[in-house]
Amino acid sequence: MPETYEDVLIGRQDDLRRLDALLRAARESRGGALVLRGEPGIGKSALLRQSAESATGFLVLRASGAEFEMELPFAALHQLLGPVTGHLEALPAPHRKALEVAFGLDTGTPDPFLVGVASLGLLVETVRERPLLCVVDDAQWLDRASAKALAFLARRVSAESIALVFAVREPSPLPEFGGLPGHALRGLGAADARALLAAAVRAPLDEHVRARILAEARGNPLALVELPRTAGLAGMAGGFAEPDSIPGVIEQSFRARLALLPSAARLLVTVAAADPIGDPELLWRAAEHLGIDAAAAAESVPLVEFGARIRFSHPLARSAAYRAAAPEERRRAHGALAAATDPVTDPDRRAWHRAQAGAGPDEQVAAELEASATRAQERGGVAAAAAFLERSAALTISPVRRAERTLAAVRAKLSVGDFDAAADLLATVRTDDPGRAARADLLRGRLSFARRRGDEGPTAHLLRAAARLAATDPAWSRECSLDAVEMGLLLGGFEEVVEAVRETETRGDPVSGAAESGTAAPGTTDSGTAAPGTTAPETAAPETAALGKVAPGSPPSGTPAVLTGLISLVSDGHLTAGDILRPVVGDPGHEVWARRPSLGFMLATELWHFESLHGIAARAVTAGRESGSFHALPIALAMRATAAVHRGAFGAAAELISEEEAIADATGAAPLVYPRLHLAALRGRREEAVALFASVDHRMSLSVQWATAVLSNGLADYPAALKAARQAFEYGAIGTAGLALPELVEAAVRCGEPETAAAAHAALRQRTQAGRQAWGLGVEAYARALVTGDESAYQEAIDLLDDSSLVVYRARAQLLYGEWLRRQGRRRDARSALRLAHGTLSDLGMEAFAERAAGELRATGEQARSRTAQATDQLTMQEVHIARLVADGATSKEVAAKLFLSPRTVDAHLRNIFRKLGLTSRRQLRDLPGIRQGLSGGQA
Repeated sequence: MPETYEDVLIGRQDDLRRLDALLRAARESRGGALVLRGEPGIGKSALLRQSAESATGFLVLRASGAEFEMELPFAALHQLLGPVTGHLEALPAPHRKALEVAFGLDTGTPDPFLVGVASLGLLVETVRERPLLCVVDDAQWLDRASAKALAFLARRVSAESIALVFAVREPSPLPEFGGLPGHALRGLGAADARALLAAAVRAPLDEHVRARILAEARGNPLALVELPRTAGLAGMAGGFAEPDSIPGVIEQSFRARLALLPSAARLLVTVAAADPIGDPELLWRAAEHLGIDAAAAAESVPLVEFGARIRFSHPLARSAAYRAAAPEERRRAHGALAAATDPVTDPDRRAWHRAQAGAGPDEQVAAELEASATRAQERGGVAAAAAFLERSAALTISPVRRAERTLAAVRAKLSVGDFDAAADLLATVRTDDPGRAARADLLRGRLSFARRRGDEGPTAHLLRAAARLAATDPAWSRECSLDAVEMGLLLGGFEEVVEAVRETETRGDPVSGAAESGTAAPGTTDSGTAAPGTTAPETAAPETAALGKVAPGSPPSGTPAVLTGLISLVSDGHLTAGDILRPVVGDPGHEVWARRPSLGFMLATELWHFESLHGIAARAVTAGRESGSFHALPIALAMRATAAVHRGAFGAAAELISEEEAIADATGAAPLVYPRLHLAALRGRREEAVALFASVDHRMSLSVQWATAVLSNGLADYPAALKAARQAFEYGAIGTAGLALPELVEAAVRCGEPETAAAAHAALRQRTQAGRQAWGLGVEAYARALVTGDESAYQEAIDLLDDSSLVVYRARAQLLYGEWLRRQGRRRDARSALRLAHGTLSDLGMEAFAERAAGELRATGEQARSRTAQATDQLTMQEVHIARLVADGATSKEVAAKLFLSPRTVDAHLRNIFRKLGLTSRRQLRDLPGIRQGLSGGQA
């Protein structure tokens, strides 16, 4: 019978052709990735071996996950890229530093963005010599940091001579590979199964046994090879034990063979299985510690290759060897490995083996694991930190210290999305301390938010935490309360939450007077336009809601004011609340917004405070870039893009949206759609906008209604605008409802519904008077003019909006004034106002409103000038971004790093840009009108 299982390739011709096509494409600089999926033993590893053997002229890099490995961050990535680290010197210094830190060659905290880009750069440098094939076996057991980096690579090699093939056992716990091209391996057909069995068993085989083997194996190639071994041990003619699963059958066969080994050889195999790095020197040292003659024992061991690396013939063989060992043997093996591991160069691996070697609590080992968790966290290995902390808590004797370590483990588990493990750990926390109990409630809230299920919503847990702390730590209690209020804004039930907070404040140390309960806000998970910083509706990432992030200590000074203002907003209305909120909202640099940019963005919109809207978003982008967070930066970019749209900087908005989408594409996440909704609404391209609106998830319906109202007003489809604006306003969401009001006023006036218009204007006036900012006051003035027909109100609006930041709204005020003048029969005055409106709207690219202005001009007897076509009109958002970066002097490498692409991909985009624009050089690109008016021009 074959030990290498080469015969499992019988019946795999179609699968091999798929792999050959991947290699052919890579040879032609059309790189890509393929994820082979299937049950254990189905032939994934064999196909990887065959693919590597077929890759003539390729450099082949290999890595694999290990089931019993503690999750050291970037361990698998280092394993894969280790042979080509000689090219590190060719990388830019920040990229080189990122990889050196990730691989433990330097100190610091690795930026996950830079690690991905640097890994891509390292492979690009390598393929200058020859094509590259990366094969990764057992990818379901990769450390999470490596899995993210490798998934990033897989999405970014389309223009390179690089192929990546992953083998993933199903079901896989890793979501990173979910969006990559996949190929599911099925069991062999009847004829191929019989052929493989015949090749595996040369001796005569009883027909009943053959039929039984074929039935039990169900086409699984490794089972077809291994079942005869199991059956043979029981006597070929007598049948064999019922397996509970194919992997169980295969492991049963492996275990049976290992059971025949002498005790020393069996223990040597257990040691080899307990250490996944396959370092022979470490194995020999551990064997010496156990008193084993390793060289003699290795001669009699099947299933294991003792060479330059220690390799098992199949991943299931390693699993079988480890599981077959008695608990005491496993502890001895880990103890020997711990003794053989250098405590200076590899303290984390040593601590992990010491933890596995213990039979009971051990504070010294628990402390070592806690230190390892800290080091892992610093290197970006949150999943590793979670594993270390979980084991540390289990080994801790002190109940207080065990609770602390368990809560830390829960936080880490939540950060990597291991919600079930987090819930199980949380259930073990027992504490009478109000602070720890509150932290547990905060974590329960975060878990509830992330899972979107449970008996209680996240706000209930946050409110409970606030109530626990009200008497002993009122400052921290208010932090919890504000988190709950923000969550109520995001998920609905805002007024109910505020009432609960008011009661807690009244019982504890109140920050506001008594407030009457209001009607509960309609439940919604739509962030709308008011909360572009939130991730609740679109990515379900809890970070931006500040759940579980509050620590004891002095809170930001603005927290009591914001909390009081929100309570007042429900009980007293906008005017009273505005007096409380205005000083804090007017300071975009306030610490409270650094911790809660979503809430700040919502409130700045509610108070029509544009400078704060823009400032909070810009600060969030800076913080997101510095943190390297895959969650925080995309949200911040989307916030800033939305602010840029309302500033009329459509090119800058497109760049920001492009960068956010590049991150989403590189990480496999869904892009945030609301900045695109804002841009489409104001740009006013009907077909493009309607297609986008139709494609949006129903949870974004509130944003779609607002965008539909704006688009329809631009197109002069006032009945559609009235319906959409009314729906957007009636949701009552903070920020979005306010933005919908001027659209509702305009549509209602045009549709002959003066009462609706007057009521909407009154509601708008409440909000804008609360904010007392030019943006809101100017919009309120032109809404008032629409309702009352007061010419001075139009002129007041234009004067108030005479600021470059508010050009979108000034142009709309001029358009409305020109339309009113024409309806009054004052054609000459109308032409002047409409000419200004049309010019500005055309220059901004607000096509629907510009065409509406042109129609009004024609009605006065004047032909509007045609809009000059912009170079960017023909380009996609990503192409606009690349064109502007190149026009500003960026090299292909620099653009590639910013957009997480390879330089060759950037060059391919440039060729498309040149073709569309009829250009032949980068110099010509710099001279095109409109190209260099993005972020570098200060419009964002």
